[in-house]
Amino acid sequence: MIKRDFKTWLSGFRDSISDYGYYVNFEKVYRNVDAIKVELNILNSLIGSKDIENDFETLVRKYPETLKCIPILLAVRSNEIYAIDSDGEFTYNFKKPNLSIEQHKIFMRKTGLFDLIANHIVNNLVDYATGVETGLDSNGRKNRGGHLMENLVEGFIQKAGFVKGITYFKEMNISEITEKWGIDLSAISNQGKLEKRFDFVIKTENMIYGIETNFYASGGSKLNETARSYKQIAQESDTIDGFTFVWFTDGKGWNNAKHNLEETFDVLQHVYSIDDLEKDIIGEVFQ
Repeated sequence: MIKRDFKTWLSGFRDSISDYGYYVNFEKVYRNVDAIKVELNILNSLIGSKDIENDFETLVRKYPETLKCIPILLAVRSNEIYAIDSDGEFTYNFKKPNLSIEQHKIFMRKTGLFDLIANHIVNNLVDYATGVETGLDSNGRKNRGGHLMENLVEGFIQKAGFVKGITYFKEMNISEITEKWGIDLSAISNQGKLEKRFDFVIKTENMIYGIETNFYASGGSKLNETARSYKQIAQESDTIDGFTFVWFTDGKGWNNAKHNLEETFDVLQHVYSIDDLEKDIIGEVFQ
């Protein structure tokens, strides 16, 4: 393989790999709202109430299950909400109500929910809850982002003809690799003391490839730590016959940690970017 130039390679890194599903998982949003849709529609009868406190009490006595909707109206995922002020501290359980209706009225008043419902600030609590769920789901972007590079690489692995569970495996521990193919990976696992897990493992006729994937859109200390640890794995892997370590990484965040990345680049033959993937590096390397 021709010796690559680090600066040229780094210059091809991407700003983002966000796909269409990254921003909001609407399927999950609708599913969560559907689970409480009936109860929300019952609570809708309180909208514009001229006597919200008494109407709320009458409604909750008749339909106590409506209380389980309250946390989502405050953008809270938990069934329990803790509150403290000069009148005392309380933990409200909205799934299995543990306090009096009077105390729940205090909760609704002090959190501003009575005002929201009675004064027509919202017209429909189902629509309102859908908006709240959409906002809450955006917090999941970090988790979804962590899987984007993994999913991207897996697509290229499949495109190269590898089959899941037969020639490639997802999230495999060192002990599982050892057990399956009888290869000694103690050089990587610190003589069995560390249980390293690879994002993917590809098995060809002559080689086992342990693969790590990540994407960094922004910088941080974690990048230096990642580069250092992968440099160590690269050096340890070189002592093992029949095993090759491969790292797929990308993202403009590396510009803030390029020196550490370059050190790893110099010792790890198989470190590749999205640009390399698009140029069919998998078909070239995994033989």
